Amino acid sequence: MEKETIYKNDKGKKIISEHYENYIEAFKFEYERIYVDTSYGKTHVLVAGPPEGKPIFIFQGGNCINPMTLSWFLPLIGQYRIYAPDTIGHPGYSDENRMSAKDDSFAHWIAELMHNFNVERSAFIGPSYGAGIILRLATFMPEKIDCAVLVSPAGIKLGSKLKMMKDILLPLVLFNATSKEKYLNQITGIMSDGSMKEMDKKIIGDVFKYVSLEQDMPKLTEKSELENYQSPTLVITGKKDIFFPEGKLNKGAQEIIPNLKAYKAYDMGHFPSEDYLVKINEDVIGFLKTYY
Repeated sequence: MEKETIYKNDKGKKIISEHYENYIEAFKFEYERIYVDTSYGKTHVLVAGPPEGKPIFIFQGGNCINPMTLSWFLPLIGQYRIYAPDTIGHPGYSDENRMSAKDDSFAHWIAELMHNFNVERSAFIGPSYGAGIILRLATFMPEKIDCAVLVSPAGIKLGSKLKMMKDILLPLVLFNATSKEKYLNQITGIMSDGSMKEMDKKIIGDVFKYVSLEQDMPKLTEKSELENYQSPTLVITGKKDIFFPEGKLNKGAQEIIPNLKAYKAYDMGHFPSEDYLVKINEDVIGFLKTYY
């Protein structure tokens, strides 16, 4: 039986793998690459930080590569034991079959990864789609979470579909049809409020070109699903985030998350600039020192 693939061709898979390797080769810290067999497929995990450090699982954003979003949280690596899995069904080295972010699949997948690393409870950090995955864990296995940081999170409220179609989907169709840089610049400019690094822009463009994108967003979490979730939580949002805008997330997060300890809103897009990453890491480190 032919294995499921998210790549449009072998050339595209090779190009995305090269981006991945270039990213991790630029990291100035030691890391391990470990493959874990789970019920949902083989999972490639980047592991870094002191072995005696408290564990943190960091989940990648959707339709991008794990090292890209891991690089947002580098200040944590000196103190904490970081586990950063390539999400199954997204670009990277894990198996490519799609998983549902609407049921308990991701919760069980995370539990199996934790078991493999002998971690009973952990802190969790997730940007975007990764935050939506953490909310599935909070729904089905809240006891696994010591505390959580959700950055520009999926799984709470969605932005305007009309605006997303006009500003993201239409230029994406035009970019895929023409490969013209101006359409990619339009998309990445909207996603990052004009601050995306050239390297990241190139990777996003190649993901658009060579990957069948995951189009299903994580389930929007209901208040009743988090009744048993009492772990301290920090939510960080962007006022210019087209996918999950701060204006909608504020009310949604307050309504559904029982132990929301802090809510931060910055004047940024879905992708933070370098300056906002400094602020975000200050927030995250302060939060972890207090609650972890």
